[in-house]
Amino acid sequence: MNAKILIIDDELKLLKLLGMIISNEGYEVFQASSARSGLTMLTKYPIDLVLCDVRLPDSFGVDLVREIKTKYPHIEIILMTAYGNIPDGVQAMRNGAYDYIVKGDDNERIIPLVSQALEKVKENLKDVQQEKTASKTDFTNMIGKSTSFLYAKKLAQKVSNTDTAVLLTGETGTGKEVFANAIHHESSRKNGNFMAINCSAFGKEVLESELFGHKKGSFTGAISDKKGLIEEAQDGTLFLDEIGEMPLELQSKMLRVLESGEFIKMGDTKISNSNFRLIAATNRDLKEESRLGNFREDLYFRLNVFEIHLPPLRERKEDVRELTNFYIDKFSTKMNLKSINISDDFYQKLENNPWKGNIRELKNTLERSLILMENNLLSAESLPHSNSGNSFAMASVEKDHILKVLHYTKGNKAEAARLLDIGIATLYRKLEEYQMK
Repeated sequence: MNAKILIIDDELKLLKLLGMIISNEGYEVFQASSARSGLTMLTKYPIDLVLCDVRLPDSFGVDLVREIKTKYPHIEIILMTAYGNIPDGVQAMRNGAYDYIVKGDDNERIIPLVSQALEKVKENLKDVQQEKTASKTDFTNMIGKSTSFLYAKKLAQKVSNTDTAVLLTGETGTGKEVFANAIHHESSRKNGNFMAINCSAFGKEVLESELFGHKKGSFTGAISDKKGLIEEAQDGTLFLDEIGEMPLELQSKMLRVLESGEFIKMGDTKISNSNFRLIAATNRDLKEESRLGNFREDLYFRLNVFEIHLPPLRERKEDVRELTNFYIDKFSTKMNLKSINISDDFYQKLENNPWKGNIRELKNTLERSLILMENNLLSAESLPHSNSGNSFAMASVEKDHILKVLHYTKGNKAEAARLLDIGIATLYRKLEEYQMK
């Protein structure tokens, strides 16, 4: 089957030209002139590769990369720019995109680059399938023996056989989706779908469409009816990660679904129903956010029926070695590495790290260490170094991304908030949190 390639660009002449060039190579081409219509295309067709302009009328291409990769991790993205020297944009592109090209200057690179990216897509599809298999977690294969972790696990086991809503709290990277998966697969709804979405990864309209679905013609680019995750989660589980980032308007709609099981698709007038179990997760203090008016208090009480707090990795030092061995085995298999030796100073340095990015940071660090190691020996020297703190932690990535966007907007915070698709109050809170002037 021919690879399917989506081109997103509001310059219609270039859109048609690229479409002709790529289709002549035997690829199936889809075209969109806005981010919104492009995202709709992704819900309709099994796209393999996206070529996307950096500057679109309704989105910043770098942010669109994050949205696409979050929802469709196997897809690779090549960004196109009309500017030859935008160092802040280039670095951000490389954070998520496969590569970037300069319009007009890199025409001869397009087809070879497309071919290389599609080879990467094949590898991604294999990894995604392995992740899906591994994601069917139950409580027997969850790693950890620390008291705080075992207590959280015990609570999750107790609530799994009920239909009670669960709120998972804790810092980013502590394994909230792993717990949600385990609760689902140990529940009476295990034969139903486990539908998950990160509420912080999408703008309001895209998130509303993903959750509630839409009718054909409800907005530009809605070329067919689409089921939302609420409907797909019928008789299963809906996992809303980072629910504290959900816009207030959608919070009220979500509350109605939880109270009555009823919802209305975008562009529809008919009431639909869905019976699902909700598991939500957040790294924010929703009680405090409710007091500040950033989160609906009635939704908070509806969610907080059964809270499970997941401890940060720095409070689980006795679990670091076991987690390290697990991920080294996993990544070694993926990289076709054998006979890996691990020195004591490697373990000691890992155990003394504060792990602000928690398990997610540990995984990234171990994968990078396997690449950096010499003679199949993992030692303290194999660990990646950073002159500006922890470059692997999600907080550092977020801070770095905000700085790049602010640089791009020349310090215009209102424009930066628009490009980041967050409220201006949220941006100011982030600036204060990361001590950014």
